[in-house]
Amino acid sequence: MICTIGSRHQTEIKKQLNIKTIFDMDEEEEKPLLLNEDDDTNGVWRTSNNTRSSIFPFRSQNSVAGNTFLPIEVPFSNIAQPTEEEPDSVVAVFVVAFDTRCGNIVEWNTPTEVDLGTVEFKAMPSGAHNIESDFIYFRLKNLFGLSIYEKLRLDSSIERGARMKSVGLLAASYTTLHRHMQFLENQVRHQLQTPGKYEQLEEFFKDRQGMLPPMSSQPESCLARKIKVDNFPQMQITHPAGCFSQFIQFFGESIFVLWKLVLLQKRILFYSQPPIGVVCYRVYCACCLGKITLDGFDHKQPKPYFYVNIADIDHLETEMSYIACTTESIFHEKNQLYDIYVNNQVVTATTHHNESILKVNKVDKERYKNLMNHSFLGILIAWPKRVPLD
Repeated sequence: MICTIGSRHQTEIKKQLNIKTIFDMDEEEEKPLLLNEDDDTNGVWRTSNNTRSSIFPFRSQNSVAGNTFLPIEVPFSNIAQPTEEEPDSVVAVFVVAFDTRCGNIVEWNTPTEVDLGTVEFKAMPSGAHNIESDFIYFRLKNLFGLSIYEKLRLDSSIERGARMKSVGLLAASYTTLHRHMQFLENQVRHQLQTPGKYEQLEEFFKDRQGMLPPMSSQPESCLARKIKVDNFPQMQITHPAGCFSQFIQFFGESIFVLWKLVLLQKRILFYSQPPIGVVCYRVYCACCLGKITLDGFDHKQPKPYFYVNIADIDHLETEMSYIACTTESIFHEKNQLYDIYVNNQVVTATTHHNESILKVNKVDKERYKNLMNHSFLGILIAWPKRVPLD
């Protein structure tokens, strides 16, 4: 069930803010990123097929890796359950491990002909050894990836007291990655407890594999896919608005500063120490801000790059606009790579011109006040903090 709101109230919000609202998000951005497993609250799209069985059991809701978002009511009347689900396009599955002698290594992957590049440093970010678990969204060339990281403490001098692994996949579109988060969570625990057992990962790939897109294709373009009969259960998912209200609450009045920066196609880099998963959601929400446009203002819609590291420096130097996040503090010193640097709630610019945009003006304050005062958005922002953004 999806909570709805009348068109009169939608019109009122648009008039108050003098902008196109999230109601005007196109089909691309209405595809969900987040997942939920067992919650029966409003705002959840159910796509499970109860007639099919699976060898991959669900994990309980209390065992989600890292910080994630639980569902809240989604007050957008034009968001309906999709009539046809976007097919999966998984092009590779992999296991990354930390070796005490070699560092991060690709322990196993399928198919072997896919070039994984530096995926071992994407799937297990810098600083991950300091935390117990995390989830990471990232981009690798013209593909998008999702990995789940966990650390298992051991009484072993050979492994220095801990075994660290990430299990992940690559796909042609980031809008389908959330479907596999629970499976990856199960598999990383399986790999930690019984190393070297890849049969379930091989069966998963055979069921979900898609054709590798050509390098000239854009990551979000329509791709030819080889789809088999779906023998795996679908996740229960929520619309990205489930974290968008927390995103607004986290940045407060500065949300309109970020909005203007996105519309101006600035290079925006979010920085955080691990866990980085929740910051990947901030990247996604910032991209959603680019869908809220001024009348007569035409700009290119931003695309998320999610997690980046020092291996991406050469690529980032050629980008005119991007939104990404990192755990590597060395980026703070390489300010030629970005226009805007966001450390927690502190937003800084690399040039005097961009600094002038960072000031919250009277119009921003009035818009934020209108946003908070409106009845249904006020309820959203006041929703209990199940998982904080900071």
